[in-house]
Amino acid sequence: MSVDELRRDTVWWGWGRSDGRPELSASARRLLAEELGELVPAGRAGLEDVDLAEARPLPGGVLAAAGGERAASSATEDRIRHAAGKGYQDLIRLRAGGPIGAPDAVIAPADPASVAAVLSECSHEHVAVVPFGGGTSVVGGVEADSGDLDRLVSLDLSALRRIRIDSRSQTARLGPGLRGPEAEAALNARGFTLGHFPQSFPYATIGGFAATRSAGQASTGYGRFDELVTSVEMQTPAGPISTLETPHTAAGPALREVIVGSEGALGVISDVTVRLRPLPTVRRYEGWFAPGFEDGIEIARRLAQGGVEPDVFRLSDRDETRISLAMSGIEGLRRQTLDGYLRLRRRSEGCMLIVGWEGDAERVARRRELSASVLRGGGAVPLGRSPGSAWEHGRYEGPYLRDLLLDEGVMVETLETAHTYSRISDLYRAVRRSLHDSMAAEGAPGIVMCHVSHVYRDGASLYFTFLSARRVGAEIDQWRAVKSAASEAIVAAGGTITHHHAVGRDHLSYMEPEIGGLGIEALRAVKERLDPAGIMNPGKLLPG
Repeated sequence: MSVDELRRDTVWWGWGRSDGRPELSASARRLLAEELGELVPAGRAGLEDVDLAEARPLPGGVLAAAGGERAASSATEDRIRHAAGKGYQDLIRLRAGGPIGAPDAVIAPADPASVAAVLSECSHEHVAVVPFGGGTSVVGGVEADSGDLDRLVSLDLSALRRIRIDSRSQTARLGPGLRGPEAEAALNARGFTLGHFPQSFPYATIGGFAATRSAGQASTGYGRFDELVTSVEMQTPAGPISTLETPHTAAGPALREVIVGSEGALGVISDVTVRLRPLPTVRRYEGWFAPGFEDGIEIARRLAQGGVEPDVFRLSDRDETRISLAMSGIEGLRRQTLDGYLRLRRRSEGCMLIVGWEGDAERVARRRELSASVLRGGGAVPLGRSPGSAWEHGRYEGPYLRDLLLDEGVMVETLETAHTYSRISDLYRAVRRSLHDSMAAEGAPGIVMCHVSHVYRDGASLYFTFLSARRVGAEIDQWRAVKSAASEAIVAAGGTITHHHAVGRDHLSYMEPEIGGLGIEALRAVKERLDPAGIMNPGKLLPG
């Protein structure tokens, strides 16, 4: 599917394709009614109803650098589609019809040289630039914010789709505009995989993965995206900057680490070289049931520190296990059989585990045996491959489910953090308590769920999902109060404010606790050198 076809087939007010959306099961609707109370269904404005400010004309020099007036679109739909990402605030504003900020024009450069030319001219003319890949940011990372400047362009990178594979070195140089499935298909055809599968995979891009230090569902085994990057090139208003394609260097602080995770605030990533793995011939995903969440975290620690962790490790707490089973639609005899099996093994109040191994058949079998020994030693009982297959089949459906819940009138949001094994349980309890308390204070008690999604030798991540009945007409205030309370709890517990969603707009005020005041000044100095006019993605990454 071409980029133009993809855009025509995707909705502008939510996630993904307009067809093939999942439906809420009868058990899911009963659960929402029982736990969230009365819900007020939410409508959606039409594209023609969106309150959009009139586009401001771009300077002639910017248009010339872009390739002429035809290279810059100010069409209403293009501007709206490039106005925001997929965060809760973004979707609420889009669904309500605004008013929303939007770029004055969308420019799609043909190559890195064109990117450089546009950035240079925008810097000269003081026109803000927001780099735009798949538009999947959930933290306001691509919000059309012009800051102190009075004009803004969205720099759509979809034309930058180069692929160069070095089979001998098992690396690939990829253009930032490639979507996840496009890159993976090209690599698969040569016998390789990137192994990077975040929930946003169907629409997110290589450039977005690099710009946000993305983590995928199999990152426990394959590594986060920043671990996969060997070299990177970035176009900045001050000129190009790049690193060598070498496996390692001791030449000072890693410039690559400054570029990866820069979120478009320093420049535009124009090429990324990544490490590859041989395409696995076997992918085996299974379900297990741990005695409890603490027990599951201890299993994770033993797996990671013993060097036998699976490629996929997902541990749900009791509430997420309960809600997931209720919303899965498993009823009747199948549910009775599962409940009986768990009661027999004294695991009725336990926690669901999804684990998976990838590779050739012999390696998968050997690794699974080693992992299973640790799982059983920690008190987990096997559920077979059916839960793993169900997870694999629905691994990208979460954003679609969020759209359905928004239609029903539910505030549904996620946040993620991470800590060491010594402190992760305290962090979990603190954030969970803050979410419950803040939702109750907003007059709409809700559901809080959590899972461990990435495992390291020294700690693990926590991914929270919370649901509550929306406060009609005050949705953003309600969201902000709950999100702020949870963020303050994370900071107080010494956790990271973001494990893989990046900083964007939503986490901006928590950067100082994360890296300190002097750290912010150091990053600001880098930005001032690379982006002296301050045109790059205003209002993201760096506070103030």
